[in-house]
Amino acid sequence: MISYLKGSLETKNIDSVVIEVGGIGYKVFMSRSSLDKVGEIGKQVKVFTYMRVREDDISLYGFCTNEELKMFEQLLGVSGIGAKSALTILSNISPSSFALAIISGDIAVLKSLPGIGAKSAQRMILELKDKLKTEDAIEADIANVEYVPVNNNAKDAIDALQVLGYARKDIEQVMSKIDTNNLSVEEIIKQGLKYLGN
Repeated sequence: MISYLKGSLETKNIDSVVIEVGGIGYKVFMSRSSLDKVGEIGKQVKVFTYMRVREDDISLYGFCTNEELKMFEQLLGVSGIGAKSALTILSNISPSSFALAIISGDIAVLKSLPGIGAKSAQRMILELKDKLKTEDAIEADIANVEYVPVNNNAKDAIDALQVLGYARKDIEQVMSKIDTNNLSVEEIIKQGLKYLGN
């Protein structure tokens, strides 16, 4: 499995880039937002990657941040959403806004994304929230001490960060470092992502 690529950005296309690493050019599919952030041709870049292997195809998908990669992986776990749909979604919403829409059940925000109708939005919310409940149950069995959120915003932020694929125990460690009292859910998520991304 290729975790990331670090090399020279050789070409930038409408939906992909070519990164040269050790004399080999890797074609990497990216979302529009990642393409905007990846850097300039000829410069050294680092891109987090997801390798999808099919019988007739091996493709690399690239992301400028770990949060985007985790969101992509979560989206692929939702029935009916493939790699291209996931990239389109990533092109139109930030990971923190997406996670917030899932945990708050905001169908209107999800429906505003290209290719996502009411049924797809409901399925995303249902499947990703169910996954959270299962992970919570497993972690509750093995945890000795549990971080207690100081307010509802902190609790919602923890759930949102789990939607992005972070482990609850890692999130709770980070939350203990953040003063969540006067912050909105989205502000807590953004601060949490800064710690978790390091």
